[in-house]
Amino acid sequence: MVASALIRAFNQLLASGKYQELLALLKGIRNGITYGVKIRFPHALVMTFLFREGTLKEKIKIILKATFQHARNLACFTFSYKFITTVLAKLNNQKASVHGGQKKPWQVIVAASIAGYMVFGENNPINTQINMYLLSRIIFGLCRLGSERGYLPSSDPDEGGRNWFSLFAASVWGIVLYLFEYHRHTLQGSLQSSMTYLYDDSDIWHNIVDFLIYNRLPDA
Repeated sequence: MVASALIRAFNQLLASGKYQELLALLKGIRNGITYGVKIRFPHALVMTFLFREGTLKEKIKIILKATFQHARNLACFTFSYKFITTVLAKLNNQKASVHGGQKKPWQVIVAASIAGYMVFGENNPINTQINMYLLSRIIFGLCRLGSERGYLPSSDPDEGGRNWFSLFAASVWGIVLYLFEYHRHTLQGSLQSSMTYLYDDSDIWHNIVDFLIYNRLPDA
């Protein structure tokens, strides 16, 4: 009975629209944790059991640690970003900055930069992967925005010629192969390994065994 009454009271509070900013912060934490677990756990599970050495206990510990760190960071960032934008809106006498309707561009940039510095500024494998993932999406998004505003060629291939995606692909591959060939140490280890396999190891063979069957001879 008590539990039912509490649930009804909480549902009424949620439906009332009161404490919108505070409740948005709490749900931001909830969504950050949930999304982090959904994204990191299956990835860590597959990568750990495929490529990591160690006992089952050690592997489980690695998976749980990575999942916890990813979920915690997303929760902390979501909370920090929403909190800072809310504070900035209050300082500028704006209404509650929820649903994205009242945020000003400079508030978004300032809040996200501060939160990103605090949460994702530490150089570790999880943060590196997340930041690199976002960087690629940022470049792609800026190219699309530049096309929409007329600074880059159209993204519609039906209009003829080479579109911005072709320029994007050319730039990405030109730069990464330049770095690989002349400044290899600047690239992430996993990327170095992949490109070494594709471009260096394909130049080396001794007989049909390491030409067609193996990348390198088994005893090499």
